[in-house]
Amino acid sequence: MTGVFRRALGTDFDRLHPELRRRFGVDGQVDAGCVGTGVMDRIWRGPAFTVPFLRLGTLRHLLFPETGVDVPFTIENWAYTDSYGRATLTFVRTFQVSAHRRRRFDATMVWSPRRQVLVDYLGTHQHLAVDLHPGVDATGALTIRSGLQRFRGGVACPAAMTGEARLREWYDDRAGRFRIEVAVTNRRLGPIFGYAGSFTVAYVPAGGAPVPAAVRPLRENSRD
Repeated sequence: MTGVFRRALGTDFDRLHPELRRRFGVDGQVDAGCVGTGVMDRIWRGPAFTVPFLRLGTLRHLLFPETGVDVPFTIENWAYTDSYGRATLTFVRTFQVSAHRRRRFDATMVWSPRRQVLVDYLGTHQHLAVDLHPGVDATGALTIRSGLQRFRGGVACPAAMTGEARLREWYDDRAGRFRIEVAVTNRRLGPIFGYAGSFTVAYVPAGGAPVPAAVRPLRENSRD
């Protein structure tokens, strides 16, 4: 099974830093998954009027309104074939925003051969599908910007409700850690949500532990 990022990046995949090549090359053949553990140096959100929207996202493990510094964080990437026969990679992020509260941000990514694009299904029920456009910068870091966004059923999201996401992930050789920066903005409302931090990764070899049921979506979207 060819990994979704290798398909999306093509020959540019080989330009990634070697640590990023392994991490984003998880495809179930050598590594079944990888689990990152670290700290978000900062989690931020936009002005107060964004809070109701962010709070709504907590119902389906999407965005959340809490902010903080030095927030413990995990990310689980597991490769599997979904019920529609598509190579899939999970991105399940858990933030320990307080001593008694965790927030999750769930996503599953598939490659659409029909449209030649990486599709990111967000939330526990994959209600929102977002086209992603990955790239590799001059330092070997992975960059991602979001594109077309559609509700379940293929209806395009109105521009006023659309958040543009930008991500950069790189490997810090000196610290021996992955570093990540994510920002979500809206053309009219400005900054909405984001975080920045670092983590280390442990790999799960293929043939070992099964893909945890907790990282799979509760319902899959057939439309890519």
